[in-house]
Amino acid sequence: MSRNALKPWTYGFIVALVMWIVTISYSGLGSAVPTLSSALAFAAFSVVVGTGQMLVISSGPGNIDLSMPSVLTLAAYLSMSVMSGSNEMILPGLAVAMVVGALAGIANFLAISLLRLPPIIATLAWSFVFQSLAFNLGGEATLKPPAALSAFTLWSIGGMRVMPIAVIALTIAVAFILARSVWGRQLLAIGQSERAARLAGVPVTRVRLLAYLFCGVSAALTGFLLSGFSGGAALNMGDTYLLEAIAVVVLGGTSVAGGQANAVGIWGAALFFNLMATMLNTFQMQVGVRFVLTGALIILIVAIVPRPKVT
Repeated sequence: MSRNALKPWTYGFIVALVMWIVTISYSGLGSAVPTLSSALAFAAFSVVVGTGQMLVISSGPGNIDLSMPSVLTLAAYLSMSVMSGSNEMILPGLAVAMVVGALAGIANFLAISLLRLPPIIATLAWSFVFQSLAFNLGGEATLKPPAALSAFTLWSIGGMRVMPIAVIALTIAVAFILARSVWGRQLLAIGQSERAARLAGVPVTRVRLLAYLFCGVSAALTGFLLSGFSGGAALNMGDTYLLEAIAVVVLGGTSVAGGQANAVGIWGAALFFNLMATMLNTFQMQVGVRFVLTGALIILIVAIVPRPKVT
């Protein structure tokens, strides 16, 4: 490709920008900042959960984590139960969520490595276990978050939410780790060729274990923050992220074959999904029509994005 050609991951940002312009053109310029602020707030959750999925997918062909929605829900229920609405218990609640995510990631990896199960089967099986645990903890009830946690997820400065800014900092940190750290380079090397990585002395098992562990932690963190944002933990709160966590990773420029990751591109894909939903709601599209247009737009973007030539 030409040196001046746009990078594949930039297309999500371009389409998201077009949708934002179309939306505010229809609803008025006064909606520009609120629309963007809302899109960034909702996209932040997709980015956190997508970042964890990106690490797993980039670790090699076939690696994927389908348990993320269930881990998200379980971590939300456990952390809300520990906090019981008390502001003083926010840090212990966050710690519980992180431990749940880490243990879930380890459990997924052990099922894959010790039982030799395909990742899609192992993580899907564990998702049923995690979802059952969440149901036994809370049932159909919605566990309310502490007021301070809700206030943080809604905190704005100059019309912009603080939480998305914190997630942008997380994205920058992950991008740096992938590009500059030993672990990040080892992860991408394993994704490109596990056999070559082993011959080069890369500790494949440890590196991939950490990828699954971080994936579980990202799902748990999303559940913790989403509970504060949405008003509590609920059984269906993770359903949206089953496919979206994968879609934002792929549209964001990460290769499903492994060995290539793009943390920044996840933001473009997440904004694309959220601004598209806002635009279609603005035009009062029916749910069925919205699903058709969503699928068509995804296919169109994937089709027009230039691919590197294989030499």
